[in-house]
Amino acid sequence: MESPDGKTRFRLFISEDGTIGYDIFYRQQEVIERSSLGLAGWSDHLHLIASHQGEKNTSWKPVYGERSVVHDQYHTGTYTFEGNGKRQLQLEVRVYNEGVAFRYYFPGATAGNKVRIQKDLSVFTLPAGTMAWFTNHAQGSYRLLPLEKWPSAAERPLTLQLKNGLYAALTEAEVVNYCRTYFALDSTKPNTIGCAMYEPVEFSKPFATPWRVVMIAEKPAQLLQHNDLLLNLNLPCAIKNTAWIKPGKVMREMTLSTDGAKKAIDFAVKRHLQYIHFDAGWYGYEYDTASDASRVQVDPRRNPKNDLDLPVIISYAKQHGIGVFLYVNQIALAKQLDSLLPLYEKWGVAGVKFGFVNVGSYKWTEWLHEAVKKCAHYHLMVDIHDEYRPTGFSRTYPNLLTQEGIKGNEEMPDATHNTVLPFTRFLCGAADYTICYYHRPELKSRLAETQNAHVLKTTSMHQMALSVVYYSPLQFLYWYDKPEDSQDEPELRFFDAVPTVWDDTRVVEGAIGEYIIVARRSGTDWYVGAITNDDGRDIKINCSFLTKGKRYRAEIYYDDPASPVRTKVSIKQVEVDASSILDAHLLASGGEAIRFTQLK
Repeated sequence: MESPDGKTRFRLFISEDGTIGYDIFYRQQEVIERSSLGLAGWSDHLHLIASHQGEKNTSWKPVYGERSVVHDQYHTGTYTFEGNGKRQLQLEVRVYNEGVAFRYYFPGATAGNKVRIQKDLSVFTLPAGTMAWFTNHAQGSYRLLPLEKWPSAAERPLTLQLKNGLYAALTEAEVVNYCRTYFALDSTKPNTIGCAMYEPVEFSKPFATPWRVVMIAEKPAQLLQHNDLLLNLNLPCAIKNTAWIKPGKVMREMTLSTDGAKKAIDFAVKRHLQYIHFDAGWYGYEYDTASDASRVQVDPRRNPKNDLDLPVIISYAKQHGIGVFLYVNQIALAKQLDSLLPLYEKWGVAGVKFGFVNVGSYKWTEWLHEAVKKCAHYHLMVDIHDEYRPTGFSRTYPNLLTQEGIKGNEEMPDATHNTVLPFTRFLCGAADYTICYYHRPELKSRLAETQNAHVLKTTSMHQMALSVVYYSPLQFLYWYDKPEDSQDEPELRFFDAVPTVWDDTRVVEGAIGEYIIVARRSGTDWYVGAITNDDGRDIKINCSFLTKGKRYRAEIYYDDPASPVRTKVSIKQVEVDASSILDAHLLASGGEAIRFTQLK
């Protein structure tokens, strides 16, 4: 089969011994060399008894997203095999312009007819010289490694640089009632990556495994541009009335006190945020099994006064048009979920942030997605923190706004790490990076004074640009900040205005670990974020994404050591159109943010 644009070709092979395999080419260049397919128990003596090919070309409108319309076009083939004992296995393949996806399906449904998958035998043999952007856990740093001597299995997505100049990424989609699968080097064949399932899975037929996905691109920017592929591999929205699902910007309340919460709400109103969030400690020590998430009992290590009046705060927030999110640790969630959710809806809570969830196993993967479904029943939005990485489930249950699964500002990574993330972690969906602003030693902020090793390693404009570069429908701003840290710097009006969801997205240019430029549209306005790594660089921002024939006022926010503002940011305005090219000088670990307003 070929992709709709004819650039990608997938071939399926059936050997005389009944083994099956495949290869993938892009513009006649090999991306995946001939590789094996199958599952333990379904890998040989397979006989093709039926095949069907078709195509699809539709569009759908997400509740929110990186664009208001998502195009879904592919050619597909379904191949039915019969194995020993007349057992049947189907291989479903989709060939998109953006890459290839395949999964295994077990048809038939009889009482007690269970299937156990011990091992996924699908492998991906890459051309010699391929390099991988490797990390072994969801909140890890990345290293560029050859396909040999990895310290462990690799987290998904796994971004690959081929020697022929192409780029690819291995990942999985629709992991809802299955276990997580990492990617591990195959010890029996060089340049080959296999599937490392977390554990065996047992289920009743009919049943489909998650999708194995090979994204393909000529440039790294195309990988991020094409990340709707994972959404397309999930089921449509299952929530009938989605009016209550409202993405927005959120600030963490740091004091866990009534007075501090009111100040945070006032700041949210002033700075055009939509939510405040109470993090760990509001119902006691989160790791104590006796802590009860159905009542307020502030952890004395966070606020010894225990003077947080949550009903008063929720009422005060609602009066000012601000919603409230509550953090709940996995310990309390597992024990109290079914009683907490109707209670939180009664309280008027907008959403819940799941903390330290168990990930990987079949049991906890299924539990987690069922918990998101239950939250939807009680009109609660969700943010999942720690090691969970998305596989497209937000299409089906868009109350799951975002998730962590990223080394973000809780660990204060350097700028080079931040320029790797768009081409790796963000290929699988939104990420809650927890953007900060004030915590550098020179600003003498509270955190910088008390935790000198735990301060920002980037410039102000690098952080501000992340609000555009990094997609998260629930976008945390001012993560380590208190309202009093702000001195109403002029550039904050960019944070005030920037949306969290978009009508269109263009990944303008970028190189993994070096820099990236992303343009996003909301209505007629465009926003651009550009960041560099630990090195300074001069870049050119091509404005061809703007509507032809229209003029725009570009308000440019940039790092400026000569600025009189303590954050060392300056602002300038120029008039531009789609033919304009803007020069930007990015300081080391810096960035630039631009708002384009269409002129009448």
